[in-house]
Amino acid sequence: MAEQKNKHEYDDYFHRLQPALASKVEEFAVLGYEEVSVTHLWKFLTEKTWKKPKEGIRIYELVSDILSLKTGDFMHFATMEAFRGSNSLDDLESEDLQELLRADKAD
Repeated sequence: MAEQKNKHEYDDYFHRLQPALASKVEEFAVLGYEEVSVTHLWKFLTEKTWKKPKEGIRIYELVSDILSLKTGDFMHFATMEAFRGSNSLDDLESEDLQELLRADKAD
């Protein structure tokens, strides 16, 4: 996981959530989103899904959030990050991002 400026309350769970994150990345790849990485998913989860961390969260709740993540929600986030000029998706070339956007519209 890339070092983040602001530590998220759930960052301590990152390594325990690796299997669920890897599973979701594989699911995205099967759906044609091969460029999505664990780091991208983690950024989405910490900035959107878990923007307001719950006190006393259980690991199964975090796993559920990961496994129920929808491609459309993630792609909307990735698109907005790209428009903002964020470095979080800097490994996606412009053509790759356009391909992802076209694939998302086809869903």
